[in-house]
Amino acid sequence: MSASNQAWAMITIDHLRGMKLFEHVPLHELKSIADCAADIDLAESDWLISEGEIPSFFGCVSGRLEVLKGIGVDQHRITVYEPGDTFGQTPLLLDSAAIASVRALERSRVFRLDAGDFRALILTCPILNGKIIAMMTAQISDLQRDAIETTRSVVTIVGPRWDSDCHDIRDFLFRNHVGFVWLDPSDDDASARIPADLRDAPLYPILLLHDGKRLTAPALRAVAEAVGLKTEPTTDCFDLAVVGAGPAGLAAAVYGASEGLRTVIFEREAPGGQAGTSSRIENYLGFPTGVSGDELGKRALYQAKRFGAEVIVARDVVRVDPGRAGEPHSVVLDDGTVVCARAIVVATGVAWRKHDAPGIAELNGRGVYYGAARTEALATRGKRIHLVGGGNSAGQAAMFFANYAEAVTILVRGPGLAATMSQYLIDELATKANVTIEAFSEIVAAQGPDHLSALDIRDSRTETSRTVASDGLFIFIGADAQTAWLPDAVVRDGGGYVCTGRDVIDLLNERKIAYPWPDGRDPFLLETSVPGIFAAGDVRHGSIKRVASGVGEGSMTVAFVHQYLLGVPAPVPT
Repeated sequence: MSASNQAWAMITIDHLRGMKLFEHVPLHELKSIADCAADIDLAESDWLISEGEIPSFFGCVSGRLEVLKGIGVDQHRITVYEPGDTFGQTPLLLDSAAIASVRALERSRVFRLDAGDFRALILTCPILNGKIIAMMTAQISDLQRDAIETTRSVVTIVGPRWDSDCHDIRDFLFRNHVGFVWLDPSDDDASARIPADLRDAPLYPILLLHDGKRLTAPALRAVAEAVGLKTEPTTDCFDLAVVGAGPAGLAAAVYGASEGLRTVIFEREAPGGQAGTSSRIENYLGFPTGVSGDELGKRALYQAKRFGAEVIVARDVVRVDPGRAGEPHSVVLDDGTVVCARAIVVATGVAWRKHDAPGIAELNGRGVYYGAARTEALATRGKRIHLVGGGNSAGQAAMFFANYAEAVTILVRGPGLAATMSQYLIDELATKANVTIEAFSEIVAAQGPDHLSALDIRDSRTETSRTVASDGLFIFIGADAQTAWLPDAVVRDGGGYVCTGRDVIDLLNERKIAYPWPDGRDPFLLETSVPGIFAAGDVRHGSIKRVASGVGEGSMTVAFVHQYLLGVPAPVPT
């Protein structure tokens, strides 16, 4: 929050008398309110409170304030508060976080009552109690109406259930918080809503945009541009370029942008990374009842954008050319576009390891999926599905799909889950009657003419195989770093993970390679073997594969970026 307590006159009874809520309130009650109220001075564009923060009760003394509600990846104005308006009572009465953000449209003055003072006020003043309850009811109605009006679908997707390209586009839009309607030509009800000339189209998927345009089998970048996602940076030079928008990358972007660095973040798919597909993360600090990876990623994305970071999606970084002697590095995108950056944070995470059993590759996107693929949840309703893997990602997915599927079977190669999954997840899975754990089991083949219909599973203890019917297979068998796009100068371990700090020196000594560091200093803790290029999160050698550690490393890199930039030439103003 950028609001600051101002030093001029305090809130007085006269300020409160001009507010509609306080008409007919006894003088002694007004004095109690004035004595408890903080006096807040806001400059134009200052934030009073952000959605998700601890709430307070406010009153606008002077100026104007806009109320913004996050819808998808955008924020929509709900209303504008004028002098005399009071607000903030709804989350306080519901004991929830702030349900909208409030920002000053001009120089404004606001009074604030903290939660305890607000509750004491409505308990001791019956007049205010009734008025505030009525205000809350009206506000909830306004929010519901606005949500209905602003969450209309941006695009209609026409494509068959088992078309893998159709699945990829649906998953891309879902993870980027873009509303869509999907119409399957093989479904009688959906077919009636499809334009006649598209019911037997030679090529799917087809996207119908709200402006009447059509896209046939488009690439994801074309989809992103059609629905208004940002795919091009606004300038060709930044202080900080972050590659990858998982927890580590988003944290680096938030801290970089908030501390005054011109920051851009490049993401191939959707902000949130693999963590964004987690149905519920229950051991992340500050969320006692858990938070979905999608929600956590969306909140971080709001923060990064609010501080001015540019978030570019559906773009691959194909190469990095290190700068010489403190000069900016070059980030090369998939179409040859070159963006310079004084510092780079590599936060590309890891990619799901591919299963090599026969039939898996052919049925990918047609009943076989890597990760949670939450867009498939409704399609699993009443079905029998299988998950492969014993880590937390598999456990979280099993908990999620258990709410839809008739039966969820987790296949693990070892004796159980204890060595690979957090105990809280093991305990929760035990409460689900439709979840079964099958140990010493591995898939040896996937079957199906045009989509998955059966799995061949081998018991490693008896070396016998059996065939079981399956309507869906979700694979979580580990992940690998994909860092071949990095220059040879960036030292990596045998698995492709990026070495940082002391690990750089140790690995080079181990390989009997002359230490090439040119700066007369050791690399910073999260700095790679190239000065000014840092790594954070799962892509880093020796990292702890947890969301919290990724966020921590991403935020830490910015401190080292600042230290690095102190020792390199400042950019020449243009």
